[in-house]
Amino acid sequence: MISLPPIKRRLLYVFLFEVFGILFSTLILMTLSDGDAQQSLPVAIMVSIAAVIWNFIYNTGFEFWEFRKQIGVRTFKVRSLHAFGFEAGLFLICLPLYMVWYDVGVWTAATMEAAIMVFFLVYTFLFTLLFDRVFPRPGFDAVDCA
Repeated sequence: MISLPPIKRRLLYVFLFEVFGILFSTLILMTLSDGDAQQSLPVAIMVSIAAVIWNFIYNTGFEFWEFRKQIGVRTFKVRSLHAFGFEAGLFLICLPLYMVWYDVGVWTAATMEAAIMVFFLVYTFLFTLLFDRVFPRPGFDAVDCA
């Protein structure tokens, strides 16, 4: 267990998450496109950058919407709306990128993006679980991460 101040912990989380996400995405895209790393690494980096930027924009807008609607508690319904909206927006951002980069149609690009989305669903869960065990939140014991 390594204890870090909250801001350093968040920055390390984003950095490690994106680095490993880019590496794994590159491998997935290589498999899906029958291409090599030189073709898939740049698109994995572009998608990562798009996801980070979209995350900031989307969460800012969503929180503004919550404030305007006076939503004080994030219920299951609100959290589901948040997750679906984020993923739908990222899907729409990435779809044309795959189409242009790999010179494929809408269906193939959608299949590629769907595979990446499923991967990130599992990856996010496992990465966060491991990260919380190695770098527990300040004030929480490692047992809280189990």
